[in-house]
Amino acid sequence: MKRALALGLVLALLGLVTIMTCPLKVVVATEDTGGGQALELSKLGAGIAIGLAAFGAGLGLGGASAAAIGAIAEKPELFGRTMIYVVFVEAVAIYGLVIALLLWMA
Repeated sequence: MKRALALGLVLALLGLVTIMTCPLKVVVATEDTGGGQALELSKLGAGIAIGLAAFGAGLGLGGASAAAIGAIAEKPELFGRTMIYVVFVEAVAIYGLVIALLLWMA
């Protein structure tokens, strides 16, 4: 538990340092490109869509995989059935990716 917490803190610190050291470029728009705030919000929505879909799929995949491995250990003939459940959970992340790509290209 302490090791996972330390790893999380190190990754958070690394992300913070990366954000702080990235050079920011300010671009002054001379013409109206027509996208405006709607374009920016669609990009934000794409990021949220893939982030939440991947997070939910990760949580579901952890539980489904653990249960599938336990079931296969007791009855190896259940491999096909348990694989279907794992694939259904993984499909959530793929659907999130598709939605994110559609929002990104819109």
